[in-house]
Amino acid sequence: MKDMQRMMKEAQKMAAEMAKAQESLGDIEVEGTAGGGAVKVTASGDLHITSITISPDAFDGAPDADDIEILGDTVTAAVNDALDKARAEQEKVMGPIAGGMGGLGLPGM
Repeated sequence: MKDMQRMMKEAQKMAAEMAKAQESLGDIEVEGTAGGGAVKVTASGDLHITSITISPDAFDGAPDADDIEILGDTVTAAVNDALDKARAEQEKVMGPIAGGMGGLGLPGM
């Protein structure tokens, strides 16, 4: 019975640490870029896109259909870059906590 109580206390402690770490992810900010910096995307550690900036130098004159298609591809690449960086930050913050759950003797954790 003592082992069960100890395990429950450890689980509660880890749950509190996990909640605190998840909350802190909103304060982390990363930037993804594409097109040599023509497009910059800012994302939070909790995977929210907070801004997209497109350089006015991205086009020479008025954009044509090809320019618009290239811009769409470049924005997509910058968003993916920012989200990859945000996921890496999540792993830094959450990894040590999630790794500790294996110590509870719970399968699959």
